[in-house]
Amino acid sequence: MGQLIKLQDYISRYEMDPFRYPAQYVRLKKQQWQKLKLDWENQSTSTNEIHEVEEENNPRPLNVIKRLFQKSTSEKDEWIQENTQPTEPMFQFAPKLAYYPDSIDELKQMFLDQLFSFQMKWASSTIIEKSFIDKSYFRNEKLKYLLQRFPDTFLFLYEPIFLLKKAPVEMEVLLITPTEVWCIVFLEEENEAVYLGSKERFWIKRANRNESKILNPMISLNRMAKIIMQLLNYHQIDIPMKKAIISRNGYIDYPNAPIDVALLEKRKYPEWFKQQRNHLSPLKHIQLKTAKVLLDYCQTTSAKRPEWNNRGGIEENPFDILKD
Repeated sequence: MGQLIKLQDYISRYEMDPFRYPAQYVRLKKQQWQKLKLDWENQSTSTNEIHEVEEENNPRPLNVIKRLFQKSTSEKDEWIQENTQPTEPMFQFAPKLAYYPDSIDELKQMFLDQLFSFQMKWASSTIIEKSFIDKSYFRNEKLKYLLQRFPDTFLFLYEPIFLLKKAPVEMEVLLITPTEVWCIVFLEEENEAVYLGSKERFWIKRANRNESKILNPMISLNRMAKIIMQLLNYHQIDIPMKKAIISRNGYIDYPNAPIDVALLEKRKYPEWFKQQRNHLSPLKHIQLKTAKVLLDYCQTTSAKRPEWNNRGGIEENPFDILKD
């Protein structure tokens, strides 16, 4: 599961120490997955024993109880997500068996869903400050897909806002792998749509026998790539940078596309995705340096937690020095 190091202009745990938290996240995820898997396996054994006893004494099927328990699970998870605030210094991740999954794949999805909520906390709060996150991000399919389907060592900045010469610049998706940086623009307005690319300001979109114009995605992609390259060059960060337009549900027809842009449409995306999934390289120092440089230029909007405002003698965030 990829790491969300920056979401829009929300304060991120990674801003405090981008060299520490990525590795901590990888260790924490591995430890908690093994613990949850062990709990599931132990409960499986216990459930089988209980089932044998009930078959002899009272043939009421256990799946009736399971269904009743599952019915309240979504309400329980929603309440926890809305009302639980991290109290431990490290915002420890402790997944629970909210219900008993039937398979290891179902268990993995339960784990990833709980980990996704945990990631959103790390990407919108610290011990001292918090940002008021738009709840729609918890239902954002694209964001959830990026985090749940890519390797742990991939660092994502999702719709970050860069502050350059006091002017905010909104971007789409930045992916920092151990070996390169990807500037990504998504083009997924309608299923099976065909996009006719060109150098003009507008592209043609054909879908459901209708034809319309859309703003050329190369404009925002090139602007994003130019800014990122300038920042990395200024700080002497030598890491390859690539550009991509992704359309998982449509097609891109652009015969004269620039050679430095990957058009990852429905026919080509699966191969690229498989290559990224098979990326086995661990976190690298150059990758973390890149993350720090980019995070330093991101805009952050946050407020002090009430418990810190009420403490006498605390005038400022002690981590602010790390932002300079």
